Order: sequence, then C-alpha cells, then structure tokens
Amino acid sequence: MTRLGGMLGLAALTSAALLPQKPLVSAPDSQSVTPQSSTPLPLVVWHGLGDNYKADGLRSIGDLAKAINPGTHTYYVRLDSDPSSDRTATFLGNLTEQVEKVCHDLSTHPVLSRSPAINAIGFSQGGQFLRAYIERCNNPPVNTLVTFGSQHNGISEFQNCGESDWVCQAWDGYLKRNTWSNFVQSRLVPAQYFRDPEDMDGYLENSNFLANVNNERETKNATYRDNLKRLGKFVMYMFSEDTTVVPKESAWFAEYNKTSEEVTRLKDREIYKEDWLGLKWLDEKGRLEFRIAEGGHMQLSEGLLKDMFRRYLGANATSGDGR
Repeated sequence: MTRLGGMLGLAALTSAALLPQKPLVSAPDSQSVTPQSSTPLPLVVWHGLGDNYKADGLRSIGDLAKAINPGTHTYYVRLDSDPSSDRTATFLGNLTEQVEKVCHDLSTHPVLSRSPAINAIGFSQGGQFLRAYIERCNNPPVNTLVTFGSQHNGISEFQNCGESDWVCQAWDGYLKRNTWSNFVQSRLVPAQYFRDPEDMDGYLENSNFLANVNNERETKNATYRDNLKRLGKFVMYMFSEDTTVVPKESAWFAEYNKTSEEVTRLKDREIYKEDWLGLKWLDEKGRLEFRIAEGGHMQLSEGLLKDMFRRYLGANATSGDGR
C-alpha cells in the first residue's frame, strides 16, 4: 500500500486579503477536448495536505502512469518551487489565489498549453482544487478528472495535528474557534472547504472557497456548470475506512448529518436535482462514476492504481466536449 502525504509544518501567516470570488477566463467553447492521436494525454497531479510536489510517493504515481500508458507526460502542481514552501501552502494560503496561479501555470506550460486536453488526478484536497481549476478556467481543458478521498462536499471536522507537530497544534485551536472569520477564511486552507450542515448560514455567508465552487449560493455561475459538462469522465474514489476525512462520504458529494448520522446521497440533493454543477448531466451521459478504494485515507494499492490508469487514462479513454 502507498500512503501520500505526511506531517505538516507551518510558516508565519502572510497578510493576504480575502479575494473576490470570481471565475477566471475560460477556455474557448470551440476548443475540443478530444484526443487527436494514440499518445496519452498529459497528466496533471495535485497533491494533498502535508505533501509536496517533489515527494517520492507522488513521483511514483507519474512513473506508474508512464509504465501503464507509455508516453505519458506528468506535471505535478506546485505552489512554490521550494518543496518545503509548497508543503506549507497546503495549509496556509488563499485558495482563490492558489487556483488562479495554477490556472496561469498550466495555460503557459510549454507542453500542457499545446495539448488538445489534459487528464488530472487529485489526491485528497487536491481533488476539489482541480475541480475548481476546471470550473474557473479549464485552459487547457481537462478530459478526465479522477479524485481520491477528496472533500467535494467539504469537511465538518478538522483533521487532528500530529503529536509532535507543535506549530500545527498552535494554530489548531484558532482555526476551530474562528472558522468563519475573514482572517481564517483568507489564510488557512482547510477552513476554506469547511462545511457544517448545521450552520449553513455561516457557511454560505463566509466560505471563501467551497460555497462558491459548489455553486451553493443563490446566484449560480453557469460557467462552472458548463465547464464541468465538458469532462469525458469524472471519477470519484471514496476510501472505505477513511477516518481522516469527516465525513468520508464527501468524496462522493454526499451530505452527512452529524446528529442523526444520516447520509444523503448526491442524487437526493438539490445540487444534483437542480444540476448546479452539471453533475446530473454527466451522470445521465454515463460520465460520472462513484468508486470505492479499500482501506484508510490515501492508502492506495498498486493494483488499484494500475486499474485506474488502464481504465480511465489511456489513449483510448472516453473523451468529452460538453455536448
């Protein structure tokens, strides 16, 4: 089994301000995401909390991608060229800024920008961040998005710090006591996808990221829906024994009531019924898949990864153009 990620060390807080939640420039509608050759599309990988883009475990994903689908070019999302700073950015930063940077980096990359489309894998929080990339810019466009244990419907509890991670512990209490403050929402990454179904007013009013990218506010962003509808496949893996992400069903956009312990499936929620994000459209086209990964959070067997690469990311994988 492979586990990605590790302990997170924090740096001093920056003075970044809460940024306006507006979509970035989208790829032209006429740009097809259909692969034009037998060569696999380039692969973009966004790591999770506490990891960095140069971590050995993450790099092994690219090696396996190339072994299964020869010719695969893999790009690892990084928010800083220094691995330690990139790791810090998984906890500290403004997600509006971070997604905007990734949009710029991918659209100007010498290989990715010249490809008709790309495939993408998001590990843990990297999954919802890649979805935000698709919604807000999608240039180059994503053909297949695969997410592992991602928090698409947010978290209702924050992950505990490690026993020896004193810096994390120092900010942990502040994070939990001041979740909806402008200070926390513009600086502490996990707070920006925190979502408590029992405090929806606070969430809808103050969330810097998730309420926006999930199109949950009264005014809907049609571009978000249109861009997701261009996917050839959206594959969501949930870890069967995940105790890190609360609730684990967030990986499938499900709603969890802490009081009643009732789980409301995506298909029974308004976000699906009214198709705020195009998920219903994708499902009806056979492009939305719900899959189980056995084990705890980010415990990935080589067999599962090989099957995923063969099934979804080969040169002959399903392509989509939003029609």
